[in-house]
Amino acid sequence: MSGSHDQAEPHGAHGDDHAPHGSLRGYVTGFLLSVVLTAIPFWLVMNDILGNATLTAIVIMAFAAAQIVVHMVYFLHMNGRSEGGWNMMGLIFTLVIVAIVLAGSLWVMFHLNSNMMPDMHRM
Repeated sequence: MSGSHDQAEPHGAHGDDHAPHGSLRGYVTGFLLSVVLTAIPFWLVMNDILGNATLTAIVIMAFAAAQIVVHMVYFLHMNGRSEGGWNMMGLIFTLVIVAIVLAGSLWVMFHLNSNMMPDMHRM
């Protein structure tokens, strides 16, 4: 067996799993997009550009969502084709669980607040 390669090697043993790998250009593009998507909300808050706290918070959340997408695409290399689509299924499952937890938490907090004893609101 010295030097012979008669045995079958597992799939992907030599990096031939066809997974997307990053390039320097992709990483630099992702980094620059991340910097821009961080700098714009910082500028909006520091200079009070929008003048409305609620609108500013909504815009910041939109930039945060865009930055999550940038990180997933450029740094985690997630797309619909990687790992036979299982990465995307895992992401969708995670998003559904997070949405259920957030909606349930908000529902519980809202109902706890609205069903408090009358004397508790003065505190």
